[in-house]
Formats: sequence, structure tokens, C-alpha cells
Amino acid sequence: MVVARLVVGRIARAHGLRGEVVIAPISNIASRFTIGAVLRDGDIARTIVSSRVQADRFVVRFDGIEDRNAAEALRGHELLADAIESDDPDEFFVHELIGSRMVDQHGRDLGVIAHVEANPAHDIAVCDSGVLVPIVFIRDSAKGVVTADLPDGLVELYLDN
Repeated sequence: MVVARLVVGRIARAHGLRGEVVIAPISNIASRFTIGAVLRDGDIARTIVSSRVQADRFVVRFDGIEDRNAAEALRGHELLADAIESDDPDEFFVHELIGSRMVDQHGRDLGVIAHVEANPAHDIAVCDSGVLVPIVFIRDSAKGVVTADLPDGLVELYLDN
């Protein structure tokens, strides 16, 4: 069985002298960053031995990372965790959107979602047609088709050219 892994955070920088790092989370599941949680750093499993919230980030120390130099070597690394299945039919993961065709509420084809761009307000679905749609407008995802409930005028600049 293949386990799907998702990027759940990125190590932003070292913090202090004792091997702690600051993680910028990409996941809204805070338990991924608690003591005892295991995150993947490439092929390496890293176990969290201390954790605290600082603003909108987590300051953690991984088992085996004992000083600032070791922590600094992790800067920029992406952290992965096993995908968690949701019982909520209205909830979906970003990786489920990639490769899906996007249509608006009127059935107008907006293109295929090529990737999702992180953005401070809302992540943005980037279609191969050049259309950019904030994730907050996506209302449904089923069978490879994503429906977005868009305000008037949001994509006309992209589609009228």
C-alpha cells in the first residue's frame, strides 16, 4: 500500500542555540506539529520532542537536532506527513485539486488546475489557462471537476483575451 504524503510545512529558520527551528505550517491540522509527531524530511523521519506556538508558526525541536548549526542546516526543508482522510464530503486537500478541470458556477471552463500558490489571504488555484482563483471560491470537487462560485468580473480579464 502506498501512503500519500502531503507537504505540511517548511522550516523557515533556526531559533535559539539549542536546535529549535521555526516551522511555517501549510496545514491547518495543528496536531501535526505536537510532541511525538513524526514528519518526513525527504527520506528522514523526524520526531518532534518539543513544540510551542509562536504567532502563526511553530517552534519545534526534533530528536537528534541538538544545536543551532544542525538546526540551521534544515532551513528551507519541506516537511511531509501522511495524508489524513476526512469524513466531511465538503472538505478536500490541495493535492486532490491538481490536474482537475475547473469550471465556474455557470459551467464555463476555466482550465486545468496546474498548481496551488500559497498566498497570505487565501491560497490561489493556478489554471493552465492563466486563470487565478482564490481557493475560498471553490465550492465542490468531484470526479476530476472542480466548481468555483465566482463573483462577477473575477476571471473576465483572463478569458476575454
